[in-house]
Amino acid sequence: MSEGAPLPSGLLLADKPAGWTSHDVVAALRRRLPKGVKVGHAGTLDPRATGLLVLLVGRATREASALLGLPKSYEGSIRLGVETDTGDLDGRVLKESPLPPSLGEEALREAFAKHTGEVELAIPSYSAVKHQGRPLYEYARRGVAVPERLRRSRIERFDLLAWAPPEASFRLACSSGTYVRAAAESVGRLLGCGATLSALRRTSVGFYLLEGARPVPELLSLDLPALAGRLLTPP
Repeated sequence: MSEGAPLPSGLLLADKPAGWTSHDVVAALRRRLPKGVKVGHAGTLDPRATGLLVLLVGRATREASALLGLPKSYEGSIRLGVETDTGDLDGRVLKESPLPPSLGEEALREAFAKHTGEVELAIPSYSAVKHQGRPLYEYARRGVAVPERLRRSRIERFDLLAWAPPEASFRLACSSGTYVRAAAESVGRLLGCGATLSALRRTSVGFYLLEGARPVPELLSLDLPALAGRLLTPP
């Protein structure tokens, strides 16, 4: 970028691959930009999760709080009959249970329907929510028990897409701050067999859609003018 040129600023829609943390993506993008350009994001994705990560570049980082509050939508899969300490397949298996003979598409749809509207979900022990100044995952890693806390969320839709035992694939639209892992575990408890989240892909953040995103490695391969050309103006 030539001397005196304006520093890049705007939103960048990235398709995060599995295995990357949201911080990994932010750090990699920061290294591609001129020194001093701030980079953030509008909502964390777990390392196992893929899909839309809205990145904030330059002055757009000032919009972080507003963008963090946007509703989200996802597609994913729940594995019934398995419970883990993290609420997903990255964790240690705590319990395995047989699936109820009556478990089928109708029972799953009913369980999903009971998780729509205003719901209270347990905050996962492996999360960045803080207790006495420290993130919960630090206590979990040390095996220290912390009182369970609930978070009120709104789930606008929770649709069953397919049932191939023990996997139930779904589409979900929810308020910001909803832990989909917690929703999966709650469904498992309701059905009496336990469950864990086996896959998750974010498809939208507010009106920003995954279809408009590019894979992270592709974005990082662009030269600065091409990268700047993909920046969107914040709302």
